[in-house]
Amino acid sequence: MRMRNKPWAKPELEACEYFIKEPELIKNQWHMRFSKEQPVYLELGCGKGGFIAQAATMHRDINFLAIDLEYKMLGLARRKVSAAYEEKELPTDNILLTAYNIEKISLLFGEKDNVDRIYINFCNPWPRNKHKKHRLTHPRQLTQYRNFLKNGGEIHFKTDDDELFEVSIGYFEECGFRIKYVTRDLHSSGYEPNIMTEHEKMFSDEGIKIKFLIAEKASTEGAGMTPEPQ
Repeated sequence: MRMRNKPWAKPELEACEYFIKEPELIKNQWHMRFSKEQPVYLELGCGKGGFIAQAATMHRDINFLAIDLEYKMLGLARRKVSAAYEEKELPTDNILLTAYNIEKISLLFGEKDNVDRIYINFCNPWPRNKHKKHRLTHPRQLTQYRNFLKNGGEIHFKTDDDELFEVSIGYFEECGFRIKYVTRDLHSSGYEPNIMTEHEKMFSDEGIKIKFLIAEKASTEGAGMTPEPQ
């Protein structure tokens, strides 16, 4: 179901102190936009902001940046983030939001940006063959992420989609990532800590198992894969 337009979203975002209006101008300078120099974690496709609002308020020693394409979605994320910070009476000094087409992310991030971790939570699976190149885990995307993800940096990927998950394992390995953790039933795996997203709860309530992996940007070849817990 397509989300209705939200005319309030753009003006609220443009008045928000932690929303970046022209992200292309920040390339190779993202660390400087935070009040403290500390690791940067990036969420690609933040949706309504449930994940980033929890993560950023829980981990004050990390700088978080969340990207989504549509203002109407980011407007909801901004409200959720602001509410989370207000509830805990925290300054919003370790969070940034911006709107951009993630398929062109190389225009936003350069080698000097040095991101420590990337989150991809329940991205569009693009099941039709002619659309698969739009997947956020497609090799043409992973190649872009490698340019600014530091050596040893991780991509945390969650999905409900079986086909997307299985083929993405191959995508990661093809692009020089080491699969260091994988489970096809996250909630029974014992993996901690896990921050529940809106989609994760919805799919879990429907009885759909959540697939999850951690892929590391390998600085050396020959690394193996951590097997799925039994």
